[in-house]
Amino acid sequence: MQRERSTAGLVTALERVVGASQLKVGNDIPDVALRDWSDELGGTPLALVTPRHTDAVAAVMRLCHGYDTPVVPQGGRSGLAGGAVPSEGAVLLSLAGLDRIEEIDVASGLMVVGAGCILQRIQEAALDAGLSFPLDLGARGSCQIGGNIATNAGGNRVIRYGMTRELVLGLEVVLADGTILPMMNRMPKNNAALDLKHLFIGSEGTLGVITRAVLKLHPGVGGANAALVAVADFEAAAGLLRHAQRELSCRVTAFELMWNDYYRAVLAETGQRAPVAPDHALYALIEMQGANADAERPGFEAMLETAFEAELVIDAAVAQSQREVEAFWSLRDGVAEILSRRAPTINFDVSLPLARIGECVDEIRAALEAAFPALQLIFFGHAGDSNIHLVAGPITDVDPTGHGIEKTVYEIIRTYGGSVSAEHGIGLHKKPWLAYSRSESELAMLRHLKRSLDPKGILNPGKVL
Repeated sequence: MQRERSTAGLVTALERVVGASQLKVGNDIPDVALRDWSDELGGTPLALVTPRHTDAVAAVMRLCHGYDTPVVPQGGRSGLAGGAVPSEGAVLLSLAGLDRIEEIDVASGLMVVGAGCILQRIQEAALDAGLSFPLDLGARGSCQIGGNIATNAGGNRVIRYGMTRELVLGLEVVLADGTILPMMNRMPKNNAALDLKHLFIGSEGTLGVITRAVLKLHPGVGGANAALVAVADFEAAAGLLRHAQRELSCRVTAFELMWNDYYRAVLAETGQRAPVAPDHALYALIEMQGANADAERPGFEAMLETAFEAELVIDAAVAQSQREVEAFWSLRDGVAEILSRRAPTINFDVSLPLARIGECVDEIRAALEAAFPALQLIFFGHAGDSNIHLVAGPITDVDPTGHGIEKTVYEIIRTYGGSVSAEHGIGLHKKPWLAYSRSESELAMLRHLKRSLDPKGILNPGKVL
């Protein structure tokens, strides 16, 4: 009875803070708030709140801290690791109400945004200002920048621009007790002691709630040159990457690899025409964005010609228009169709020392084929930045829980010194495997930080650690 009175008191107090229209409880909480893009199942939340400004977020956190009630921050819920699913009895804190672009400073090359701002809206606003925000991923139309920062998202163009961490100049964060931590730095150089924003980038909402950000913008992009090429093996692909980086003065914006199993599968599932014959071992999508794609095409094509001469490339299709560039990308982005046809699947997002990717993929393939001969596999990824994706499935009649498949893959990743998560975080899904990529002393320090910043353990409890 005391618990019920306490819960009722918290709900009443939350309504005073955010307003009745921004509070939902019980069956009024929409189903979409109960899950993300993973298959992880959460608990039953107490309430869903959608504050409209930072002070309201801080007030919500102070209340929940006083009531010892867990809080799960939520962005666009497009994560694949279960980081945004509800904890039992938690208050779901949606940042969707902080969907605003506050300022674009063209001279300084920055943008100030609320954490709930949709990534695609940020991209388009930068473009309208003659600049670009280069973070790009498939969920661009629904993911929120706060979630991108909280998971240190990677995406398609890390090879040139880096992870999300490299695109954040400053942050505003609300701590577990409601303290507002203003770190809205606007300068690329600020060496005044330790930069605390890095504690929260990639922390998946376990150390604080990101409410605003200062983003670093880049010069505007007028188009891209791209080619889809076939190579004999991973050694040739790595050689091609080095060649392209050298010849194009490190202006390669994407280097995506698709093994033959992926290439055949995406052609079959999407019905698209094959730009290059589907009988080669490995395919690379190379892209170079620039202010004037037409003027830069001769240099791009010259790079490919010398790659042929060096026997790094077997065959190639070169995009003759931006529409053809988009067609090449539709092959790489066609994984959604494969996932829908092969569900349920186990999806891996791992990273490896670049030089060892080829042999590691071969070892994973051999191990899975030996242990699960009926399993269908496809390999692809942002290999230029050491990131490989593997989709295994359907798993229903092979390994229904997926645990055997995961253990096989992650054991091999560990022996190669790789990471169990390249760009999607840990959440719930990868928590059992975190020790494969972080030492016990590192994990102990992470736990110490968690206790220091969130002594009651109310922020996204059970996630990551």
